[in-house]
Amino acid sequence: MLHTTTSRRGMVVAPHHLAAEAGLAVLRDGGNAIEAMIAAAATIAVVYPHMNGLGGDNFWLISSHGKPPVAIDACGPAAQSASTTFYAERGYASIPTRGPLAALTVAGAVGGWEMALAEARMLGGRMPLSRLFADATAYARHGFPASATQANNSRSKMSELADQPGFTSTYFIDGEVPQVGMTFQNVALAATLDRLAEAGLDDFYRGDVAQTMARERWKHAGSPCASAI
Repeated sequence: MLHTTTSRRGMVVAPHHLAAEAGLAVLRDGGNAIEAMIAAAATIAVVYPHMNGLGGDNFWLISSHGKPPVAIDACGPAAQSASTTFYAERGYASIPTRGPLAALTVAGAVGGWEMALAEARMLGGRMPLSRLFADATAYARHGFPASATQANNSRSKMSELADQPGFTSTYFIDGEVPQVGMTFQNVALAATLDRLAEAGLDDFYRGDVAQTMARERWKHAGSPCASAI
């Protein structure tokens, strides 16, 4: 007989069990619910790469007893120069779905974590980012078993994305689609998380991480696309 899972000591739900476990570990170490969700969100960006990442968005609804709920809309702003004129001058009749000029918004996920972390601190949270990112960084650096959905999604998108710069080197294993259970690593992502934990989350937008991304984007795009916030 199936029963709804319940708990008296905290619960974290995520699309991947390793992300849920990362959040629960933070709760058991004394972190609050918001800190637990930051840990889970960072981990899901590692272990569920076909659906989540630092380049995405997030949306928060935070409820604290006796206070109005707090909503965070971490969908990044549109690039300043992403206009119909910008694309028309480059020969596009519509916004491309892939490639360096396809982005419609600045990635909002890390900014959402930063705003959520501020809320966590107001509620007494004191865990450092290095602790909140610990599981995510470990899985990125040392690997985790590729899931069936990761394998299937990588295979189904292969023809569409194989020619995109960095796709196969990042998301394939030895040039092949990851198979279920194979150890999947992303050492560069581990280094990025380490940097964010050390320098602060704003580094993603205005620090070394931002500069690295800008250089890569320029190299592959060949000309500047709007990226000003």
